[in-house]
Amino acid sequence: MGGTQLIAKLWSKNYRLWKSAPTEITNRLGWLSVAELMLDKVSALQAFAKSVRDEGYRDVVLLGMGGSSLGPEVLRGTFGSAKGWPQCWVLDSTVPGAVRQVTKAISPAKTLFLVASKSGGTIEVMSLFAHFSTLVSRARGNHGGAQFVAITDPGTGLGELAHAKGFRTTFINPADIGGRYSVLSYFGLVPAALMGLDVELLLRRAVEMARQCGATPPPHENPGAVLGASLGVLGRAGRDKVTIITSPKLSSFGLWAEQLLAESTGKEGRGLVPIAQEPLGPPSVYGPDRLFVYLRLNGDANATTDRRIDALQRSGQPVIRLTLRDRYDLAAEFFRWEFATAVAGHYLGIHPFDQPNVQESKENTARILTEVQEQGRRLDQDRGSGKGLDALRDMVAQAGPGKYLAILAYVTPSRPVDAAIAALRKHLLLTHRLPTTAGYGPRYLHSTGQLHKGGANHGLFVELVEDMTPDLPIPEKPF
Repeated sequence: MGGTQLIAKLWSKNYRLWKSAPTEITNRLGWLSVAELMLDKVSALQAFAKSVRDEGYRDVVLLGMGGSSLGPEVLRGTFGSAKGWPQCWVLDSTVPGAVRQVTKAISPAKTLFLVASKSGGTIEVMSLFAHFSTLVSRARGNHGGAQFVAITDPGTGLGELAHAKGFRTTFINPADIGGRYSVLSYFGLVPAALMGLDVELLLRRAVEMARQCGATPPPHENPGAVLGASLGVLGRAGRDKVTIITSPKLSSFGLWAEQLLAESTGKEGRGLVPIAQEPLGPPSVYGPDRLFVYLRLNGDANATTDRRIDALQRSGQPVIRLTLRDRYDLAAEFFRWEFATAVAGHYLGIHPFDQPNVQESKENTARILTEVQEQGRRLDQDRGSGKGLDALRDMVAQAGPGKYLAILAYVTPSRPVDAAIAALRKHLLLTHRLPTTAGYGPRYLHSTGQLHKGGANHGLFVELVEDMTPDLPIPEKPF
């Protein structure tokens, strides 16, 4: 299929571009036009955010998982809150230490909570809501519902709960957008507005990119199609380790991009492996399974990275360079990468809009928890093998060409943990030439988990856990 025909089919929402049946395709392409749609909502979003600020809220805590949290986390990490606007926290962990960190940092009576779930029933999100709802009720009595805002799809249980509990408001998102494609919808824009960002400018940058990716420009001038074809064709040829390098101020971008790529392409025994936030090494440590994408923000501290990227390119490694004029071009990159992922899905021969193994795991978890409740018992806790570094050495010894190691850290996020993981990744790269990914749990289950379960059998998986700390009870739940 020629590039012009491919792009035209994508914009016409022709499901045959990917599969012979329309299931979870024709009703998952709303992201193509959501930025223009949301431009009409800017005034209402700004008025809502201003009312929250003017009422003296000091903090906003977003409770979400996967596509409902990673976009806001990137916006928070890239921009932060504007002066005079509430500080934003993104909580996508049920590790007791992580929940305690946020709980201690805020004043429940002066905090607005965003409960974000496309399905309206994500168990981690609803468990976090139960925890914070109890705290707010203690502080404010029966009026606590006004400190909660729901972001969800039409007709969900969360929407019903929001009505019953008297939430401040509910933002109903378009139903034809999958979670990982939702950053330019209410799921990303509500927290952006509450941080005091220029939501209209974000959307206009996204619309500008969408027009460049339209059906009119020649394929070789289409930014999303060029990136997508490169990802798909090179990935199919064995360069499936998509290594994302960024300017310092864009360092969190990989958190969002890795879910987009991993969950969209990691199925049917194939897929792209996004490598985000890996320390950058010399050309000699990289093999023929790498593709580098460099997001460069003008005006940032780029000199060292520029030199290293130039060296990689001179060594023969493929490098794609994407330039951002300023941080608001991040919205353009969101669209470019969504479009590119859809195009790459065509070249890889996969369905880029479903997540069959993630859904399977959710259903299995729900079944186990139902059994626990019905039988009135507690879950058994496996403390692991205790082999520590010996087990890791044995695993690394198994790593051959094409393999990667995933570090799955089911621990309380912190800077010391980040530094330790980065040091381990650097050692594995420099000493063993081993590509690594890293993610906190349970976030990674909703991000790269689909790739781990449904992708090519190239992964080695290391689970990091911390010493047992006292659990936090979930109100009205036995687990």
